[in-house]
Amino acid sequence: MRALLSTFSWQELRHHPWRNAAAVLAVMLGVALAFSVQLINASALDEFSSAVRSVNGQPDLEVRAVQGSFDEAVFARLAQHPQVALASPVLEFQGLALAGERQLPMRVIGIDALALPTIAPALMPQPGRNAARFAMLAPGHVFLNAAARSALGLPAEATEGRVETMQLRTGGGAWQRLEVAGHVAAGGAALAVLDIGAAQDLFDKLGQLSRVDLKLAPGTDRAAFSASLQRSPGWPAGLQFAEPGDAAERVSNLSRAYRVNLTVLALVALFTGAFLVFSVLALSVAKRAQQFALLGVLGLTPRERLRLVLVESLVLGLIGSAAGLALGTALAAFALRVLGGDLGGGYFEGVAPTLHWSSGSALLYGGLGVLAALVGGWWPARAAQALPEAQTLKGLGAAPVQSHGHWLALGLIAASAALANMPAVGGIPIAAYLSVGCLLVGGITALPWLIALLYDRVAPVFAQRVLPVLAIERARRMRGTAAVAVSGVVASLSLAVALTVMVASFRDSVTHWLDVVLPADLYVRATSSGRSGNSGTQSSSDTATFAPAFVQALARLPGVARIGTLRTRSLQLDPAQPAVTLIARSLEGGVSQALPLVGPALPVPAGQVGIYVSEPMVELYGAKPGSLFAPLSPALATAGSAPASFFVAGVWRDYARQFGAITMDARDFERLTGERNVSDVSLWLAPGTSEGAVQAAVRELAARGDGSDSTATNVEISSVGQIRATSLRIFDRSFAVTYWLQAVAIAIGLFGIAASFSAQVLARRKEFGLLAHLGFTRRQVLAVVAGEGTAWTAIGAVAGLLLGLAVSVVLVKVVNPQSFHWTMDLLVPWGRLLVLCAAVVAAGTVTAWLAGRAAAGRDVVLAVKEDW
Repeated sequence: MRALLSTFSWQELRHHPWRNAAAVLAVMLGVALAFSVQLINASALDEFSSAVRSVNGQPDLEVRAVQGSFDEAVFARLAQHPQVALASPVLEFQGLALAGERQLPMRVIGIDALALPTIAPALMPQPGRNAARFAMLAPGHVFLNAAARSALGLPAEATEGRVETMQLRTGGGAWQRLEVAGHVAAGGAALAVLDIGAAQDLFDKLGQLSRVDLKLAPGTDRAAFSASLQRSPGWPAGLQFAEPGDAAERVSNLSRAYRVNLTVLALVALFTGAFLVFSVLALSVAKRAQQFALLGVLGLTPRERLRLVLVESLVLGLIGSAAGLALGTALAAFALRVLGGDLGGGYFEGVAPTLHWSSGSALLYGGLGVLAALVGGWWPARAAQALPEAQTLKGLGAAPVQSHGHWLALGLIAASAALANMPAVGGIPIAAYLSVGCLLVGGITALPWLIALLYDRVAPVFAQRVLPVLAIERARRMRGTAAVAVSGVVASLSLAVALTVMVASFRDSVTHWLDVVLPADLYVRATSSGRSGNSGTQSSSDTATFAPAFVQALARLPGVARIGTLRTRSLQLDPAQPAVTLIARSLEGGVSQALPLVGPALPVPAGQVGIYVSEPMVELYGAKPGSLFAPLSPALATAGSAPASFFVAGVWRDYARQFGAITMDARDFERLTGERNVSDVSLWLAPGTSEGAVQAAVRELAARGDGSDSTATNVEISSVGQIRATSLRIFDRSFAVTYWLQAVAIAIGLFGIAASFSAQVLARRKEFGLLAHLGFTRRQVLAVVAGEGTAWTAIGAVAGLLLGLAVSVVLVKVVNPQSFHWTMDLLVPWGRLLVLCAAVVAAGTVTAWLAGRAAAGRDVVLAVKEDW
C-alpha cells in the first residue's frame, strides 16, 4: 500500500496539484473556522466564569432574594443556626464612579472581612503600602481590582507616599469621596470592595443585604437544611437557596445556544469541504478508471482499491486538518486581541480574555476534518472497488450507477421531516441539526434524478441548435458526473440561501417588533439603569429611577402631548437560570397596542393580577396563557399581606431578553410594591413640536433637579429613530459573521467547480479534437464548454435554491425557537436569492470557459492521433 501511495497516488497529486489543493483548502478552512470559534468562546467563557467564581467564592450554599435585597435579620438567624459553621453577609449593587468628567459603571460589594477569607479569598482586601493595617475595617476606605484601577486612570500599583481617592455613588445618591486603600485580586469587570457596614451607611442601604454565603457544619445535608428553613415559622418569602455551581451554570447557559449555533455555522465550510473532497476524488477515480482496472488485473483486489482511495482521502484530511488547526489558532488569537471575547452576541462584552488553547478541542475538530474527508472519499472509494475490470480496460464501462438513489434520497428527506419534529436535547436542537444534514444529503443524492427530470423536458426545445444541444445532452447523458461536479456548489448555495432567508426573516421580525415596542417619539432613561439583555446579570435599574414629581414635571413640558412610564426589575426565579426581567409599564391604551402579542389577550379573572409573558417564559417556566404563574407570588410578596395570584393573560415577542420577561400594568405594580419611581419615561410630542426643543427642556429640568433623584448627566434622551438605528446596527453586527461564512462556503463550492471542469476538459482532449475535425472553431468549442458550465451550475442553482428554502424553514421554525425560545415570521427575499443564484451560474459559466481555453488551444491533430 505504501508503494502504491508513493508512486500511483503521488503521480496523481503531482499532475493535478490545484485540484487536490482545493480539497485540502476546503477542509482547512472548515476546521479553522470551527476551531477558532470554539477557542474564542471557550476563552471568553473561562474568563467570565473565573470572574464570577472569584466574586462569589465557594460557599456551600447561598441565600439570596428573588429580586432586590432583603432584611439583614435573616443573617442573624442564619449565623445562629447550629448547622451553620460560618455565615458571610454580602451587599452588592451597581454604582457610578467619577473618572474626570465621565461617570463609569462600577460594581460595588460590601463584605465582612472577618468572615470572608475562607469563602471568597479573591475578594479579601489587600492594604496598600500607604494604608493602615486595619484599613479594611475603617469607613471611608475602598479597595479596587485591576479593571477598576484601569478604568479610573490609576496606575497599576499605588505610588508610595501618595494618597489616592475616588468618588462613588448609587444612581440617586450623593457623591461619596473614598480613599483607595489597596486592591483585591478578583478579576472581571470594574469592582470596588469596602466594609459592609460602611457600604450600608454611605449609600443609604442600612439593614439591607444582597446575599449570605454559608459554610455548613460537616455532614449537613444541603437539601434537607434548605427545606427545613423554608418551612420554619417566620422565614421570609422571596428568599431562595443556591448551590455554588449555580452561578457558573448560569454563565454557561447564557451563551450556550449562541455558541452552539455559531459553531454549527462555522462547520458549514467543513460540510461543504466534504462534498468537495467527494467531487475531487470521484473525478480522480473516474479519470484513473483504466489504471485501477489494470492494477486489478495485476492482482490488486477490490478491497485494496477501496483502501487506497480512502487512504488518499485520509491524507487530504490530515493535511487540511493540521493546517486548519494552525490557522484557527492564529485567527482566535487575532480575534481575542482585536475584538475581545464577544462575537456579536452581547454575552461577553467587556471581557478581554487570553487564549486558552485546548488539546481536547484540537483533537475533536482535527478529527472532524479527517472524518469529513473520509466521508467525502467513501463513495469514490466504493466506485473504485466496484469497477468491472475487463470492461473498463476496453473503455466500455465505468463504475455502475446507483439504480436506487432516488429511494435513498426519499428516505433521507423523510428522516429529515421526522427529526425536525423532535424536541431539543438540553436546550440544543440536535435533532434539528441532523434534520438539516439529512435534508442536504438527501437533496444532493437526488441530483441525478433532478437533472434527468429537468433536462429531459428542456432538450427538445434546443433540438435544432447544435451548440446548446451538445451542452444539454452531455448533462443528460453524464448526469452522474454532473451531479458529482456540482455537489459542492449545491451544498454551499443551499446553506447560503437558508442563512439569507433566516437573517432576512429575523431582521424583518425585529423591525416589526421595534414598531410596536417603540410607539413614542422620545425616550428618557436614567443612564445607570442597565438594560437587561444577553448578559443575564442584574441591572442597576433598581437604584437609578425617576421620582413621581419628575415624571409629572415631564408631562407638563410644552410640546409633550402625553407620557408613558416603565420600571424594570431583575427576578432570580430559578437559581440555575439567568435572571428574568419584570417590566411594569403603562397599559392604559390597551395591551395589543403596547405589546407585540402572539395570539389574543385573555380576560383577567376578578381578584387576580394579569401578566403578559415573553415567549421564553412559556418554554423555560411553563407560563402558558390561561394559567396561574406561582413563582411570581413570593417574589412580590410583602410582609403582612396575602400573596397575589398572577394570571398569564397573554404571550408577547421580545427579542431583547432571551431568558424571559414578565410585563404587568404599572398600576398593579405600584399597588403590590408601593413603589412609584420609574426608570424610563416615553414622551409623545404634539404635532409640529421640535424634538430638539423638548430634549433641551428635559435636560434643563433634570439639571434643576425638580423632583428628580438623578442629575443631568444621569439622564439619557433618545429619539425613536436613534433607538431603531442602533438596534438594527447591533443586529447587523451580530450576524456579520454569517455573511463571511456564506462567502467562504460558496467560494469553496465554486473552487470545486473549477477543479472539476479543469480535470474533465483535460481528459476530453480527443473529444475536442474530433469536434475541431468536424469543423468546429475554437470559439464554438469554448461555447460548448461554457454551455456545459451553465447547464451544470444552473441545475446546481435550482437544487441549491430549493434545498436552501427547505432548510430555512427548519432554521426559522425549529432551530431558532428551540435555541433562543422566540419565534419569527418567515420572509423570503426573492430578489436577493435570485441575484445570488444568477451570480453562481455566471461564475460557473466563466469558470468552465476558462478551464476549456487550455484544452481547446492544444494541437487537435495530436489530440486525435492517440486513436490512430
